[in-house]
Amino acid sequence: MGVVRVGLIQMLVEESKEKNLSRAEEMVREAAGRGAGLVVLPEMFNCPYSNEFFPPYAEQEGGYTWQRLSRMAGERRVFLVGGSVPERGEDGRIYNTSYIFDDRGRQIGKHRKVHLFDIDVEGQYFRESEILAPGSRATVFATPYGRMGVMICYDLRFPELARLLVQKGALVLVVPAAFNMTTGPAHWELLFRCRALDNQVFALGVAPARDEKASYVSYANSLIADPWGRVVVRLGEEEGILVEDLDLGEVEKIRAALPLLKHIRRDLYEVREKLQD
Repeated sequence: MGVVRVGLIQMLVEESKEKNLSRAEEMVREAAGRGAGLVVLPEMFNCPYSNEFFPPYAEQEGGYTWQRLSRMAGERRVFLVGGSVPERGEDGRIYNTSYIFDDRGRQIGKHRKVHLFDIDVEGQYFRESEILAPGSRATVFATPYGRMGVMICYDLRFPELARLLVQKGALVLVVPAAFNMTTGPAHWELLFRCRALDNQVFALGVAPARDEKASYVSYANSLIADPWGRVVVRLGEEEGILVEDLDLGEVEKIRAALPLLKHIRRDLYEVREKLQD
């Protein structure tokens, strides 16, 4: 375990896929230029977050967006969590998918959103399940700094998935997400602090910048929570790049001082997860 400099990309998302990819490329370049070794894009960064856009924007793995992401990672020599994009699976269904690349541009992981966002809260209605299919894997990937787990937005609300990622060795939870203006002010910071605290890990939340004219308005506020449950740094609503050093040795230090993961009563309440490795 060592120190990793992370770059969280909070970008505005437009209707033009090409403009979104070009903007992502510019911001990844800037983050890498500031020394980031791990760069993260937001959820659905190449298309507006709306069911009507997911089918026409969906691409198969290895498609145009995948190739652009691979090139960004390889050219800038960064590990890249490519936010998420609509993926047309081999089964013909559409998934909310995050591709992960190493610093040579090779895919080293892939996470399909496990929990679909179906809600009707205070006028905020959304049903991803009308268009999207759920994933079935708990995704952890290896880096020179340590192992990291990926969740996408609504996945964050399920502590069972976060704990499973930690049991698989994750020291950092990377979460491309797009909370809205109802759930964001109420739960965004709280959930990241909780997942970081109860698993003694760093938790990174990466959201699109806020666009008040969009049909779905992102809360933004990309942030980092540390293993003690503190918010280390956060952005506001505007576009921006959050660059911060994470000392992953803090995970081991805090777990040694407060060894709650060793005190888990697996005989009493451990959940038997069925997600695939």
